[in-house]
Amino acid sequence: MQGFATAIGYWAGDKYQSNPEYLAAYWQSDNGADGAYSEQVKPIVDMVTTTATEPQYNNLHQIGRIMKALIFERITDLYGDVPYSQAGVGYYDKILFPVYDKQQAIYTNLISELQDATSKLNPSGDIPTGDAFYHGNIAEWQKFGNSLLLRVAMRLSKVDPATAKTVITSLVGKTFASNADDAFFVHDANGGRPTVNRVSQVLQGGPENQYVKWSQTFIFLLQGKTKLTDPIEAVPDPRLPIISVTNYTIGTPASGDTTPADQKGQPNGYDLNGGATTLGNAPGFTTVGDYSSVPFSMTQMGTPTFILTYGETELLWADAAERFGIGGSAASHYTNGVTAAMTYLSEYGSGATAVPGASITAYLTAHPYVAGNTGLSMINTQYWILTNTMMDFYESWSNWRRTGYPALTPINYPGNATGGTIPRRFPYPLVEATNNPVNYTAAHNAVPGGDTMTGHVWWDVQ
Repeated sequence: MQGFATAIGYWAGDKYQSNPEYLAAYWQSDNGADGAYSEQVKPIVDMVTTTATEPQYNNLHQIGRIMKALIFERITDLYGDVPYSQAGVGYYDKILFPVYDKQQAIYTNLISELQDATSKLNPSGDIPTGDAFYHGNIAEWQKFGNSLLLRVAMRLSKVDPATAKTVITSLVGKTFASNADDAFFVHDANGGRPTVNRVSQVLQGGPENQYVKWSQTFIFLLQGKTKLTDPIEAVPDPRLPIISVTNYTIGTPASGDTTPADQKGQPNGYDLNGGATTLGNAPGFTTVGDYSSVPFSMTQMGTPTFILTYGETELLWADAAERFGIGGSAASHYTNGVTAAMTYLSEYGSGATAVPGASITAYLTAHPYVAGNTGLSMINTQYWILTNTMMDFYESWSNWRRTGYPALTPINYPGNATGGTIPRRFPYPLVEATNNPVNYTAAHNAVPGGDTMTGHVWWDVQ
């Protein structure tokens, strides 16, 4: 998604290369030790199943259903048709070879589950302990469930706009109202691999600490430029000095240069192989250190993982208002969304700061909202910026596939797997051909455009 750029060969996504192990990793590793189905699906199905007949755990049960929807939204967004209705029930129903449900059916059920579960949450009922998001605040879970439902419904904005509009209309006034509603998980900086922020751990490791940078596309957009020789615009994005630093020493808070005009994104599509595409041949290359890094405030081991934010929700409302005329003024939601996307940065923790209010006002004044397709581009470009700063590149990719914004120039790296087009989905893991052969084969043969990185999921009608 051109949030990051890297010259490291095994970062295959940067150049649309096919690495079957990496493409399968979110679903399930080859040895079955980790991946979404073992680490996320099985525990949440256990939780939902075991609390279903225990009325004293009503709120815990409904939260489990909401979390199950969150988990499966991401899995199906990445792969398309996936095991859903029969997933994780091997112990309970003795189903060892789950069918792959159609994504349309999955989304229909996600909507139903979120509507029902959220409506059955009771602020006067049981208070779950160990709630890492909201510490037992059921009213916050109601807003979370409705905000997630808004995102699910907006996925259908092109493929099934009638359903999208019906669901979205029912959510007016029921979603996140401020950054105080943001859902995030705070990590333990002193813990081991399972408890620290894994994105931070990767970015502080080697060689990532030297070669993973903000992309040229990302930095140019924040500076208001289209090419290296352009001057930085008069009112650049005020997030630049907060989220970006050049000549940064990993782990050293005050090191480097945060001056907006000095930020320099690394172009995508370069490597360290010594040939024509080696990084040293990139236009304007000086040193690797001159490229912009994510600063210390955003890469500490204890920084939070953001799950869903008010800024995202307001930008989705802006899209719904512009596209469907639902939920009020697109311009107002856009202003709220951009403001939240700049002020939420203080939630990163120690040393993190929000963009000052005066700077936000100056930026919005210099970049006023424009209705129509221009507005949809502005809204969803801001969504791309926000999800990139959240390090939620999965969501950045999904919303880009839904909307086509921002307009990104694909990378045509030699030997890429897509013919120089931005990938649209992950192919199914090859291990499924052995583990679940009949259902895998049926799903594999049914992918629109083929079970490749250029096939597409049901809601991605391009």
